[in-house]
Amino acid sequence: MHYLIATVCLGLLSALPFWLGDYGTGLLVGLAGYVTLATAWAMFSGPTRYISLATVAFFGVGAYTVAVLNEVLPYPLVLLCAAGIGGIMALLVGLSTLRLAGIYFVIFTFGLAELVRQLITWFEVNVTGTLGRYIFLDLEAKHIYWQLLALGAATLALSAWVRRSRLGLALRVIGDDETVAAHSGINLARTKLVLFVASSVIITLVGAIQAPRWVYVEPSIVFNPTVSFLTVIMALLGGATRLWGPICGAVPLFLLFEWLSARFPDHFSILLGLMFMAVVYALPNGVLAALEKFRGPRGNGAPKDERKEVNA
Repeated sequence: MHYLIATVCLGLLSALPFWLGDYGTGLLVGLAGYVTLATAWAMFSGPTRYISLATVAFFGVGAYTVAVLNEVLPYPLVLLCAAGIGGIMALLVGLSTLRLAGIYFVIFTFGLAELVRQLITWFEVNVTGTLGRYIFLDLEAKHIYWQLLALGAATLALSAWVRRSRLGLALRVIGDDETVAAHSGINLARTKLVLFVASSVIITLVGAIQAPRWVYVEPSIVFNPTVSFLTVIMALLGGATRLWGPICGAVPLFLLFEWLSARFPDHFSILLGLMFMAVVYALPNGVLAALEKFRGPRGNGAPKDERKEVNA
């Protein structure tokens, strides 16, 4: 029954570009992109409580891979190359940083995004002699939306599977106490690395799929740190430890940010910072956790599947 409902919902979402105009389809592209980014981010950072600000580093690498290879390789192979580059980059970053925790991990991931942006800028200016690149792919907005919708559905399905697997349980134990997890026989480095690489590959693919929408890309566009901050705020608002939390946060916040950026373009960054502080202060566990707490004993603050494990 669940599969039938999911299939019907996907069918309806896929048909939306035929009913909406160009502006509406453009909104769908941005919305599907941020829903996928927030879900992929929460898949690793939610249970482990590792706050990563490196989202835009992988997102930008995906977009630049398409910009570099779109004229020499077929589009499906370009996406495979982007996924491979994102996976290798995540593997190297994960091996060197996942032993860090807390504020040190946050600072490193923020610095990583800036480092990647500066390296690509230096390479383009000093080696290729240009700063931006054009993307010539015959893809309309609805084609990009359908790809993002498929990737978002796959990401949600993967996240649901991880939550019900031993891997997901190990991640939650690590998030609660790494010392206890290590004493329980959990391989901390391998467990965190697997999910970090999977999450990063998905984020890289979002950047690669969205790249043709811009036609022209340069580091200041695809490595905009706002992408990282918006992704974190969306996931935290809905609830990074809940399966549907990132979606519940991404949909209203994306529409709100679109409205704010159109009407208050000069004050958008200030409003973004205030929003981030408000979410962390008022809803540290997200909207869904607050609703479960409000509903009483049945919503005791833990996800439904986690309550089953505790009761078992």
